[in-house]
Amino acid sequence: MTNKLSIMVVEDEPEFQRRFTDAVTREDAFELLGVASTIANAKTMIDEEQPDVMLVDLGMPDASGIEIIKYCAEKYPDTDIMVITVFDDEMHVVDSIEAGATGYLLKDTPQEEFVDAIKTLNAGGSPVSPVVARHVLERFRASKPRAAVPVKPATPVEGPEVPLSARETQILQLLAKGFSFNEIGELLDISPYTVATHIKKIYRKLAVNSRGQAVYEATQMGLLGAI
Repeated sequence: MTNKLSIMVVEDEPEFQRRFTDAVTREDAFELLGVASTIANAKTMIDEEQPDVMLVDLGMPDASGIEIIKYCAEKYPDTDIMVITVFDDEMHVVDSIEAGATGYLLKDTPQEEFVDAIKTLNAGGSPVSPVVARHVLERFRASKPRAAVPVKPATPVEGPEVPLSARETQILQLLAKGFSFNEIGELLDISPYTVATHIKKIYRKLAVNSRGQAVYEATQMGLLGAI
């Protein structure tokens, strides 16, 4: 059994296939599961491999990459999906995010940033290129009403409504105390990548994107009273 982060690449252009696979194989913490050059091949591969992370180009020869993003997000919600494309317009950005992508990089992203972005994605973050972030913010501002956001009551959640498992609550308590992923892994005798997977699920369940937000929401729900 390996603790490496398993990665699948969906890309049809040989030059970018080489660039992405080189970046993945040079990182000791990553494991390359394979490369799909069509959406049809990608569906077969993801059903067989169920990767931790899928890197997707939108301009595929047989269909849009949006199709495989939707397919993966619906069937394998624990797989993180990052778009890597030349398209930086709002339509492609928003369509990808609505389909289920949690990261969006342009193909001119430097290799070292590309590797860091994969790690950030797996840790529960949403890495995006600066121009992409601008589109997301503009879309958010255009659609968000100006009414005040209601504050959740600090009533503790009890019984079956508690969204976090015992292990996830334990990890969130350690996060709240300031421990790093590596330190939490050592304390609980699990790998940092297992910690990251739990944290990703915590963020998803609490609908947050950062450690601070997760701690705040869990505190409001009465989940961290034992800290």
